[in-house]
Amino acid sequence: MSSTPEPDEWPFDNMSLLFDATGLSALPEIHDDPLPTLAHDDVVPVNWNHLSPDEAHAAWTDLNAWVTWLRKAFGLPPTIVPPLWHRHDELVWELSALHTHWLACYDPDASPSAPIAWMRDFADARHRLRDWVAACGTRLDRDRPTRTTMWPGEPPEPVAGDQAITDRDADFAAFVDDDVASRRRLTHEPGGAS
Repeated sequence: MSSTPEPDEWPFDNMSLLFDATGLSALPEIHDDPLPTLAHDDVVPVNWNHLSPDEAHAAWTDLNAWVTWLRKAFGLPPTIVPPLWHRHDELVWELSALHTHWLACYDPDASPSAPIAWMRDFADARHRLRDWVAACGTRLDRDRPTRTTMWPGEPPEPVAGDQAITDRDADFAAFVDDDVASRRRLTHEPGGAS
């Protein structure tokens, strides 16, 4: 008759191999994140509208690393997380909220049941992400700006066509540089934040 091994007999020596097989080892540790290490009570939502240039650079870097881990760890297709997600506000806000939720749920001080709450909310978020991606029209190999319906009296926006995606990482770096530069200009303009 076989018996269940006692906890002190479990094969913990092989756990690092199992951990690496899940892809979780690719996620940067909290102390390696470009943002300062936050205590559980200090995890706050990112309001992209109010970040300083330096805060924005750190937030983009952190979110990009986490989204890269997320799509690889969960095998997410481009219909949920496309390469140029950063160019679509609706995807940025959704992924940023999911990231903040993940930070809170996987914090060492979080409730032991918090990860299952995150998984449940992640399932809901995948449906919303799929809807956002379908609506904005971004794909694996091409992208276009999200089309906005103009209300009566608003000037029409130019209609941009699809552009081929040739180097996702270079596009992300250029996008972040432009965003940070734009925030710097706003902080130095009269009436801008200082």
